[in-house]
Order: sequence, then C-alpha cells, then structure tokens
Amino acid sequence: MTRQKKKVVVFDFDGTIVNSMDAFADIAASVMPKHLPIDAATARRRYLETSGIPFFQQLEVIFPGNPANKNVADEFERIKVEKYFSRPVFDDAASTLAHLKERGFVTAVSSNNYQELVDRFVGRADISFDIVLGFRPNFEKGADHFTHIMRETGSTKDDIAFVGDSLKDGERAGEFGIDFIGKEGIFSGSEFKEQFPDAKVISTLAELKKIL
Repeated sequence: MTRQKKKVVVFDFDGTIVNSMDAFADIAASVMPKHLPIDAATARRRYLETSGIPFFQQLEVIFPGNPANKNVADEFERIKVEKYFSRPVFDDAASTLAHLKERGFVTAVSSNNYQELVDRFVGRADISFDIVLGFRPNFEKGADHFTHIMRETGSTKDDIAFVGDSLKDGERAGEFGIDFIGKEGIFSGSEFKEQFPDAKVISTLAELKKIL
C-alpha cells in the first residue's frame, strides 16, 4: 500500500509503457543459443526472469564471466534497435499519462534501455513525460535515477511511486525505500504479491487513475 498521496509517478519503460518485452525475449532466444550453452526456450525464460536490468548485466547473472557475453549483448542490441521504434505503446498509456498530468503529478521514466533509444522513442510516440532517464554508464535505474528525480522535483521518498513490470523493478524500489506498483505482464499478480506483499498490482495502466 502507498504510504501517502504521491506527487511523482516514475515508470519503467519497456513492458510498462511500451509493449516490447515479448519481442526482446524472442531476440534473446534466437541470439543466446548461438554463443552460449542454452536452448531457445530456456534462454527466453531466463531473459524474462532476469529482466529489469540491462541485458549485458542479465547475461552476467545467467552465465557469470562467460567470455561470449559481450558478443551476445552486442548482437542483441543491434537486432533490438532494428525494429524497436515500431513497437507500440500500450493503448492506455497516453490517456493515463495525460490524466496524471492534469491532476498535477510529475511523471518520469526510469529505464535500463539506453538513454538515446528512450529519448528517440518518446520523441516519436504520442506520449510525454516531465523527466526521461535511461541507462548511461554509472547512471542506471534504481538509486541513481531515483536520487536524480528527487533532486529535480524537490520530492521525498514518500512522494514517489514506481510502476514497473519486473521483479527487479520491485527490488530496486524496495532497496531505495519508495513504494512500488507492479504491472502484470511478464510476471503475474501472485508473483508480485509473493515477493512484495505490500505492493499494489495493476493489469492496465488505466488502473492508476483509481489508485493514485
């Protein structure tokens, strides 16, 4: 449960705002078996299980220290970009963001997709945010982004809710001490509740209009 009325709503991007995670998982399933001792079905499952951190970090979780990881990550990112900008935002994303802004919320993106890709996607799509943060070296989703958002908005931890579709998103919110709202997709409501019993869970972004 959220501790108090929020002022800032921070969103993960892929899988939360953009319907891209199935496509990313398919790429991982095609690339990883070419270089690593893993079959396509397992690669897809492990990709989704470890989502919420950059892919090169996911590979280090799945195959720690494997010398092939860099080539796998490079190939994944190259293929990902080819069709990334054709991925749709969820149908209720634009209307939900507009509703939150009308009510005075600050809206932000905290993504572990690369900064330039998130900037380009937001610039092309019919969505807007007050702050857009992506991955850069030594500046990633979690404490880095949340601290920056607090500084830019003059907010406290109690003012912020973080909406994400992965268990890693929930972990990073919890580690920083802000409230988490899980969005069903790659993980079910029961999986979120099992790990984060106090978190709220939504199946669509439009539900935020009622719970914030």
